[in-house]
Amino acid sequence: MLDIPSRVRVHVETLLAVQNDMGVCDAFEQYAPVRKPDAMNAPHPSKVAGIDSTVPSPAHTVAPAPAASGTSSVLSPNAPGALLTDRLAGWVSDLTTLHELTERLVRTGGLADALQEVLRAGAALVGARRGLVVLEPADGLGPDTTIGLGLGRADLGHIETVPRSSLAYGRILDGLPGGDGEIAQPDLFADAALDPRHREVAARLGYAASYALPLAADTITGRLGAAVWLYDEPAEPAERQRHLVGLYARYAGEHLARLVEVERTRACLATISEELLPSRLPRVAGVRLAARHRTGPRGGGDWYDALPLPDAALGLAVGSVTGSGASAVAAMGRLRASLRAYAVMEGEDPVAVLSDLELLLRLTEPARSATALFAYCEPALRKITLAGAGHCPPLLVGPRRTEFVETSVSAPLGMLACWEAPSVEFHAAAGETVLLYTDGLLHRTGDPTDRAFARLHAAAAGVPRDLRHDPGDIADHVLRTVLPGGRDEADSEEDVVLLAVHFE
Repeated sequence: MLDIPSRVRVHVETLLAVQNDMGVCDAFEQYAPVRKPDAMNAPHPSKVAGIDSTVPSPAHTVAPAPAASGTSSVLSPNAPGALLTDRLAGWVSDLTTLHELTERLVRTGGLADALQEVLRAGAALVGARRGLVVLEPADGLGPDTTIGLGLGRADLGHIETVPRSSLAYGRILDGLPGGDGEIAQPDLFADAALDPRHREVAARLGYAASYALPLAADTITGRLGAAVWLYDEPAEPAERQRHLVGLYARYAGEHLARLVEVERTRACLATISEELLPSRLPRVAGVRLAARHRTGPRGGGDWYDALPLPDAALGLAVGSVTGSGASAVAAMGRLRASLRAYAVMEGEDPVAVLSDLELLLRLTEPARSATALFAYCEPALRKITLAGAGHCPPLLVGPRRTEFVETSVSAPLGMLACWEAPSVEFHAAAGETVLLYTDGLLHRTGDPTDRAFARLHAAAAGVPRDLRHDPGDIADHVLRTVLPGGRDEADSEEDVVLLAVHFE
């Protein structure tokens, strides 16, 4: 983004500046500001955050506006004032362009979008049509990715078959000789030293020249990545184009570094959240289990669990802790671990399990609340006894029925001085599946609660017959149907947990 300071009035001796072949910026530096201008007022050179505002003389010219007829003071195009005005117009035009491009970069929603914007902006500045950016932080902590502009996955795959030492981005990222700055290859096919594989790939993809720049930032040691733009014909950017794209790349590197840190934090929270959940589901005769978990970008407190209990029973649990971020993930881990202990001791009484959990939450984390559902499952009898605390009712899916299990209405844990609610008991038939889920599945739809429940019911009822024997297929179908358009995989503020229990 551009930081435009207050105006400074300066006195510029136009004729002297032109006679000495001085640029506008040089004239600004030589002549000190005065309070009362004698000849001309000009704005102080604007500054771009992270960018040196001093630019070379413009390569293009702006035609002077014709003077009105009858005016005696008509400036010739070669007059000193016209030349200075032309240079000033070019300088302002460049700053305006950089301002617009950096504003567009800042408005991007994430790292992938920012990389795509860098490619588009750079292509406009250097006059290219295609390109690619390779993100490969030198500290080795990732994320590593390659994104193309006008290049498909297959095209990027062909480029990756070329030895890295022959590619401009490879020399930049690997610190090879000549890779410490811009790398221009104005005519690849005229280069006798070009790697044969690179020549073959360039001919196949139809590019004849390239221009590459490193992407670096002070916050990350070494290179952050490299951007390469490809030309269909032998060409290279002019000096002024190089200067402008260099200024843009300097700002883009700092912005991308911040996004990389955000991406790393998200990945770390997602990893911690996944590690706090079961690494694998138990195998118990008579039932098959499948679970799906989607974590929001900031990390959330939704969890699920399934653990074997004495007498060939099975404990099933889903729940959600209020809040998001690292503290919510940590609270979720503590709550889940406590629930496992209570389930082993008194799992046959789900009300007692949730009562103990509520007491623990109220004493150890009084500022938090949580919803939870615990079910004591006896696979041999296809019997489930459950209790819920402010949680969504399970959904029973089978060949002959699809219905929500009626549960008692109760408050979430930590909301009342003493929680207690009656348990519910029901039986499932052979071939039926019980779906336990968190309210994030409903919230992600964006619909009112009643419509979200209706959508979930319709998705479960519409599971194809050939998928009804596999709990994993059922869970995937429900997620894709309730959250179409990839919203089941996309980032969202809401976590999603779906646990499917299929009775054989």
